[in-house]
Order: sequence, then C-alpha cells, then structure tokens
Amino acid sequence: MAVLRAVSVFCAPQTLHAAPTSSRASRLIFTSTKDSRLHFRNLFAGDKIKLREKSRIATFRIESSANAAPSNESTGISKERSVSVILLAGGKGKRMGASMPKQYLPLIGQPIALYSFYTFSHMSEVKEVIVVCDPSYKDIFEDTKVNVDLKFALPGKERQDSVYSGLQAVDMNSELVCIHDSARPLVSSGDINKVLSDGWINGAAVLGVPVKATIKEANSESFVVRTLDRNTLWEMQTPQVIKAKLLREGSELVNREGLEVTDDVSIVEHLKHPVYITEGSYTNIKVTTPDDILLAERILSMAPK
Repeated sequence: MAVLRAVSVFCAPQTLHAAPTSSRASRLIFTSTKDSRLHFRNLFAGDKIKLREKSRIATFRIESSANAAPSNESTGISKERSVSVILLAGGKGKRMGASMPKQYLPLIGQPIALYSFYTFSHMSEVKEVIVVCDPSYKDIFEDTKVNVDLKFALPGKERQDSVYSGLQAVDMNSELVCIHDSARPLVSSGDINKVLSDGWINGAAVLGVPVKATIKEANSESFVVRTLDRNTLWEMQTPQVIKAKLLREGSELVNREGLEVTDDVSIVEHLKHPVYITEGSYTNIKVTTPDDILLAERILSMAPK
C-alpha cells in the first residue's frame, strides 16, 4: 500500500465544549481578584504571573487529503469508540521550578492537563482515557464527570515505563492507542483526527512540524562538526498513535532486551515498522518553563471568540 501524506487546510474553527474546572484544582492553584483576573501566587520563586480568565481553547478543523476507499483502514477513518488514550500526567516538571508538577499549574484558570483531557473526552473515536499520574492528583480528573471511560495507572521511572503502565490498562478490544503528553494543552481535535487517520493507514503515526531553525551538530568541545539539512528534519510532538497489537509487541521487545526509547513511536521502530509523520501545528507547544505558560496564554487569547 502506498503511503499517503495528509495535507492540512485551514478551515473554520470548531468549538470545544468546555467543562468546569474541578473544585480541588481551583483551590490549589489560583485566587480570583476584583477585576476578574487571576493571580498565580507562590508557584514560582519571587514571581507572580497575571493572566486573563478565559475558559476555552483553540481548536481547528483540518482536512485530510486521503482518497476515499471502501474500508476504515484504507480511508484512515477511525471508528467510534475504537481508540484508547494514554494521557501522561506523572512528570515532575523540575525545569518549571514550581511547587507542583507543571501539568497541574493553572492556564487561564484551568489545570494544564485538563485542556487536552477535555479535548480527547469530547471525541467520538475515543473509548477511554487512561491517565498516568500520581494518585494524589486523581480527583482533578474524577471531578470533571466527563462522558468517557476513565482509568488510572501509576507512573514509572522513565517515560517508557509510564507508557507501559498505561498500556496494561488499555481495553483489549481497542484498536488504536493514542499517547499524549498532558503538558501539551493546545493540541487541536483536527490534528488529533489527522494523526488517528494516519495511524489507521500506516500502523504508527506521530504529529510533527518541520524544523525552522538551522541545526548544527557539534563535538564534545562545542565546535561545529556539520550543518544538518533542515529539509529532512522534523520536531516530534504528541499525540503519537500506534495500533494496539503493534504497541504491545514493541513494548515486549523493549522490555525483554532492556532497550531505551526517546519517544513512543521509537518502541515500534525497534520492530523495523515504518512510522508516518503527520504534519501538525506549531501552536501545539509543550509547557516546560514559565515563559511557555505566557506563550500558551497568548495563543489562547487569540482564539476566535
């Protein structure tokens, strides 16, 4: 089967139905002020970040260029309730320098992790969401009362251990596993649908964007060795989508041979299985530092009202 590349087309925005922030999360992370703005206090050493209160996220409808064909697998159309989402929310976020993990910090009044959680929970393709997190944060997700099967798994020492932990909770009837980093709150349902489609067709797919900057390889003494051709370089994002059977086979191989992987699709790369790159959006940023929170807030403020 020839590999098809989806071409993104910017269309009219689609609205995400926002759900209320859990009461526990509200108590933990912000206090309201008279002018209906939010002040984030005591989260960063000596800093106070002031953001506007706004409870919606930007999502965009993006069409795939895959040609029509008779079966779901050949068209890349995901069946309803055929996808299990593993939402990785167990990281420590040490670079953020905050008093709690970065994925639970507030982004315009809502914990960062809940943005993508709500996006996935409103998609008809999603059967269940397995949240990999510390048990002390479970109620943030439980309080949302979303209409999707909600499960929890314990985080592991490394990312691949957390993915494997989440995989153990995946329904055996699920056909696709969609792995997402909860520190990427701005992923759109349009981009998710594209990568799900490419995952159906190719067995494994990952969102990515072409590298914009010039990338140079350096030696141990910080001297340039060569300049890499950025036309062949992509920055990987999440979600990363893998057929459930393939992910289980790859995980068994990685665990059996003690292999290390840098991202989720690397698991199936060890099986010599091709991984398709679905072009995503530059707005699908990973929140890692305080500056990233300000950037994410700016992106949200530009969303259509």
